[in-house]
Amino acid sequence: MALPVTSLLAGIFTLLMVPLSLQISMSRAKIGGISGGLTFGDGGDETLRRKIRAHGNFIEYAPAALIALGLVEYGGGEKTLVLGLAGAFLISRLIHAGGMLYTSTPLLRGIGMLIQHIAFIIAGGWLVLQVAA
Repeated sequence: MALPVTSLLAGIFTLLMVPLSLQISMSRAKIGGISGGLTFGDGGDETLRRKIRAHGNFIEYAPAALIALGLVEYGGGEKTLVLGLAGAFLISRLIHAGGMLYTSTPLLRGIGMLIQHIAFIIAGGWLVLQVAA
């Protein structure tokens, strides 16, 4: 496999997406009961809204993380850089989702986003420097 670290992270992200999505479907079914469930939106349910945003945030950032990581790995980035970025992207997504789903304060979400943004800056900076060299 040409991009083993990126492929591993893509696999993990793909697996993480399933429980995030299933939580939304199950909550919508529960809110609507036997009548068929809630098919769109959050129905004013705060818990469902948080699940939707945890999934949405994951979907917004995971693809960009995989693209950046894949380009760094493909471009010959040092193994420690590639593994560090992969770890940061994974940890940031786990912390953010946990903070979104299980706490009412923004602390964990903020920590997750900070880790992720630092990883994006490192990956982006490395990529720009490689092109400029």
